[in-house]
Amino acid sequence: MGETNPTTSIDDDLLLKNFFAEVSEVERDNEVLRILSCFKLNPFEHLNLSFDSSIDEVKRQYRKLSLMVHPDKCKHPQAKEAFGALAKAQQLLLDQNERDYLLSQVNSAKEELRVKRKKHLKKDTASKMKSLVEEGKYDKQYEQSEEFKQELKLKVRELLTDKEWRRRKMQMRISEEEGRLKRDEEEQKEMWKRKREHEEEWEGTREKRVSSWRDFMKGGKKNKKGEIRPPKLKTEDPNKSYVQRPVKRG
Repeated sequence: MGETNPTTSIDDDLLLKNFFAEVSEVERDNEVLRILSCFKLNPFEHLNLSFDSSIDEVKRQYRKLSLMVHPDKCKHPQAKEAFGALAKAQQLLLDQNERDYLLSQVNSAKEELRVKRKKHLKKDTASKMKSLVEEGKYDKQYEQSEEFKQELKLKVRELLTDKEWRRRKMQMRISEEEGRLKRDEEEQKEMWKRKREHEEEWEGTREKRVSSWRDFMKGGKKNKKGEIRPPKLKTEDPNKSYVQRPVKRG
């Protein structure tokens, strides 16, 4: 039980080999262009798969398309870029968190389209009656139509674009806030650096200041030989002020 049938694997390989033998260079080039023109946020589009594709279908489709546009087999100048886009698409769809996120957007898109359709049915009496008589079968058939699939594809693009824009805006705000905090931190560091340098400089001149103060206190009232005395006011006459000329002793 659980063993893989080797015959099935050989048959798949043979089918792929025959398929690629028939693929022309033009078809390879067209596939490269198709992949590169896909909506970048939807890996289902890159692999050309429906939203309800299984994991095994993702792997098989990736193998098929990646061999088709492989740079060693395809001469298109952008084959390498298309090959990389397919690899990234498969990686996203095999990641459970990414897959769940994408499918949640698909479900949201379906709900929006269903609400829109109900509003439309209220105005279309014939369609409304048919929908009521067939008890949901009419709606189910519509959701399997190519028209609905195309509408769903476009609505999913719209939702994914909106989510990505919001994510980028939030990331931008976070980056701006981080930048502001970093600038504040650098300014704070610079302020403390200047303060520390000032304190070190002040402490470095302490002995010199103390020495100068001591010298001043010792000889502050004695005039050295040849030193000019400071001006002295006469106060005998309250209406006049006389300044005594400096007297040089010697």
